[in-house]
Amino acid sequence: MDEDPQTFLRLRKKSSKDSEATITPSDVETRPPSPTSREEVVWGKTPGGEVFRVPTTHDVLTLFHPGYPKSHIDLLNLGLLGFQLVLFYTLSRPVAKVFFFLYFVFWRLAYDVGLGWVLTKQSKKKWIVREVQRLGWLDEARMPSVRGWIRNQLAGKMGKDYSFDDLPLEYNTWLLFRQAVDIILLNDFLAYCMFAFACFRIPDGLSTTVHIMRWIGGFALIAFNLWVKTEAHNVVKDYGWYWGDVFFQRGALVFDGVFELAPHPMYSVGYAGYYGLSLIVGSYPVLFISLFGHAAQFGFLVFFENPHIERTYGQRKLLAQRTPLFPSRTSKSSEDASPSHSRQESTDSVMFTDLPTPAATDGETATETELETETEADPVHASASRPRIAKKRSSNETRRHAPSQHDLLHQYFRKDAILFHNLDLLRASDAQLVLVVGYVSLAIFLPHLSEKASLALHFTHALAWCLFHTFGLGLLLKAQSESKFLVRHFLKHYHYPRNDKGKGAVQEAFSNWKTMYNMSMCMTYVSFVGLTWKTYSIPHDWTVGNELLRHTLGLILVLVHVWATLESYEVLGLFGWFFGDFFMDEFSAQLEYTGIYRYLNNPEIMSGAAFFGMAMISGSKLAFALAVVRLLAQWWFLSNVENPHMRKLYGDSLRSDAGFVKVIKKVARKNAHILESRAGRHAPEIRRVAKEVKGTFDKVYEETAEKLEDLIAKSRPKLSEVVQDTKVLLQQSRERLVIARLANDLSLYDRTKYRISVIPSAVGRTLRFHLGEPIKVKWQAPSHHSRRDWIGIYRVGANASELVTKTSSIGKWVPVHGEEWDGEYPLSLDRPNRPDIDAEEGEVVFSGATLPWQTGSYEIRYHHDGKHNVMALLGPVEIYVQRPTSLDPASVRSSLTKIVSLCLDSDPSLIPLSCKNDADETFDDEDDRDPDDFRFWSERQAKRISMAVEQAFGVELTPEVIIADANLGALTHRILVAKELFSG
Repeated sequence: MDEDPQTFLRLRKKSSKDSEATITPSDVETRPPSPTSREEVVWGKTPGGEVFRVPTTHDVLTLFHPGYPKSHIDLLNLGLLGFQLVLFYTLSRPVAKVFFFLYFVFWRLAYDVGLGWVLTKQSKKKWIVREVQRLGWLDEARMPSVRGWIRNQLAGKMGKDYSFDDLPLEYNTWLLFRQAVDIILLNDFLAYCMFAFACFRIPDGLSTTVHIMRWIGGFALIAFNLWVKTEAHNVVKDYGWYWGDVFFQRGALVFDGVFELAPHPMYSVGYAGYYGLSLIVGSYPVLFISLFGHAAQFGFLVFFENPHIERTYGQRKLLAQRTPLFPSRTSKSSEDASPSHSRQESTDSVMFTDLPTPAATDGETATETELETETEADPVHASASRPRIAKKRSSNETRRHAPSQHDLLHQYFRKDAILFHNLDLLRASDAQLVLVVGYVSLAIFLPHLSEKASLALHFTHALAWCLFHTFGLGLLLKAQSESKFLVRHFLKHYHYPRNDKGKGAVQEAFSNWKTMYNMSMCMTYVSFVGLTWKTYSIPHDWTVGNELLRHTLGLILVLVHVWATLESYEVLGLFGWFFGDFFMDEFSAQLEYTGIYRYLNNPEIMSGAAFFGMAMISGSKLAFALAVVRLLAQWWFLSNVENPHMRKLYGDSLRSDAGFVKVIKKVARKNAHILESRAGRHAPEIRRVAKEVKGTFDKVYEETAEKLEDLIAKSRPKLSEVVQDTKVLLQQSRERLVIARLANDLSLYDRTKYRISVIPSAVGRTLRFHLGEPIKVKWQAPSHHSRRDWIGIYRVGANASELVTKTSSIGKWVPVHGEEWDGEYPLSLDRPNRPDIDAEEGEVVFSGATLPWQTGSYEIRYHHDGKHNVMALLGPVEIYVQRPTSLDPASVRSSLTKIVSLCLDSDPSLIPLSCKNDADETFDDEDDRDPDDFRFWSERQAKRISMAVEQAFGVELTPEVIIADANLGALTHRILVAKELFSG
């Protein structure tokens, strides 16, 4: 499986002696000869394909170095920084607090909202580069003075290897963008410091020791902050620090150094200095403004950085891919059967068939019910803490019918409930979950006992669920791991079809386990919340004592718990979340350390943070005691259930230390050597004492674990429940009108010279097209027509006017000059002169996502200049779907064959082999595919088939069912069975 790109922040390079690392683009076929010197060269590549040598850059600290020349932008930056210092020393402290609070908020929003917005537009549409090009700032013919000024600003800050005229527009625009970033980053940092210094105070009621510890801790956090930032910059260099990959490409991703310490180190632990300074100044306002700034930075990460990395470096993945569980060594595609771990570079171009509507027409329309969001379902995989193991395949088993990852995934998972996600009240297990949680919630708010009795009841109730969830279910899992206890139970008490080979028992055992595990988890949380609610009282004065600090730290612990759980689930998936490796050994064994498991071997231990957080908020000793019990219980579960199971599957091949532990040990060893060298003759004594202390802790741990084992062995419960259902999703679409944008230059264009015509369908030579069949449209327009012209397709009657379109096209549009568009914007606004002709003509194609996926009559409209003025109109064009002549397998299969092929865009790599002609291209993986199997690039294609099946056969199937079948024969059989059931 590929490493999740959202786990990392920047495009990172291997370190070198130069200020930039050396990476040669993988797709550059030719390269200038290497210089005779040992200096390494960095090569960059623009989105347009131009390859250039990247010159050396300098970091922001050169702004304060007197030896470097200062540009006008640098002088402005220094002036703004000096302005803050002057105000700090001239304003009174109350006024300074208010001013620097507002000033910091301004710069923080400029960073996280402003930069996030423009960087997102640059990442998606190359907006910054396009605006510089549109304004002509770097165009010598249009604005020579501005270009000269920018040239002087940039050239003065670069080295001898920089040539403004020889470098592409994208690189120079990036350098100009860096100047604005430096202004924002430095003023943001200084404004925060000035606010903190203005709030400085010495808290009352604290001893001298506490003050000393507070200052030592604060300076330690600041020092750690500086170390993280410095190390991060050494890894990502200026290219990653200033988001250079949104402007041009410069090599592959490399993850090392401080990026193995923690996830997103520049945005997570890299802000430790905020809290260190809060400790030093002893001010709650500084603490809360630190939390605000840190939260805003995480917002920047979530809404820009992670989507950009996924967009730039992510890979499309096939849905319903039949990955063989036991790939043959002689198979040509054996290397493709397992997930790749290499990160491929992606192009910046956008497929025109998937373009959104121009900015003026974004929205929904009556022509479409299709969900436009692509969802890529990863093949089920094992994580670092949920391993898988594979069996050898028998020699007489054919490859064509061998089980696959896809088949197993949809045998064991049917939109299972995750906490309260995917709830379906028509599913018995979900209804039971809602009832159980409801009765507990009702008991919380309807006290009918005395205060002490009610408190004791809630504590006992929460303790019981805690023990059941950890020890009860833990012992079940332990028995399942050792003797297949749950599968044996169901196989003994329930009947299954002959030749089932025990699969029914495994599926039913696992299905009931999932329901039981999720219910127990919900009840553990709900019962603990009930206890804390009963023991909590709202403080009368938040400023007295440590009330505010207690609530703040408690809430932070709860948020840490939520984050760790989400990160764990992102890596584990359904398979790991429900301990699938305890039940199924068909999945191939594969250890992967990604996401949070890159830093921790057992992040589940962090799940106790929320319980300690809630105990801290409530201030209850009972809640704290229960949190300790749960932590010890979780420790027992990891030590006696999960870890032994992993050792059973993997033996000594398990990773001993995670990234976080490796970094800490490395730092500890380094400091230990320093301490030993300074201890001199006392070093042996210090080592002896350390070993004795470690031995004492080990002995206490062993004795505690032994006692817990004896206690648990005396109360082993036996649990079983039988529940299994499927969930059906109903979706509807509706029209949504948009505010039409109209052009004000229509008098310059003759509407009669605009014409459009549709090339008739290949079948019947009429204006009738099968659902999913591409529609080719010829257009003709005056030679001076706008380069922003576009053509949309709408349901007949959706627009009352023939001159203005008021209904959104929801992406069902194509640009007239597709080669000059990138997303919603044209690449160039300049129109070449064509004096030799009076008109220009061309052809566009509606296909894939730009087609309507509902049958009916449609009209095609030619629009002017990216707006809603209609210059030409054609219609009606009928879209139909082939229905079977009779409800027999051959007729249904024939209709379904055409539907599936067109819904999959007739992509030879996706459609079933049985749908191909003899002349079609063959693929290396054909021998490993069932002739009726098909695949998807996105859930959107499965939704198309779902919609087409409903219109052709009157049978409703969700996209999840289509993906689960992904086979013509299976889908034909399902449709026939459904029609037979519905006929009664």
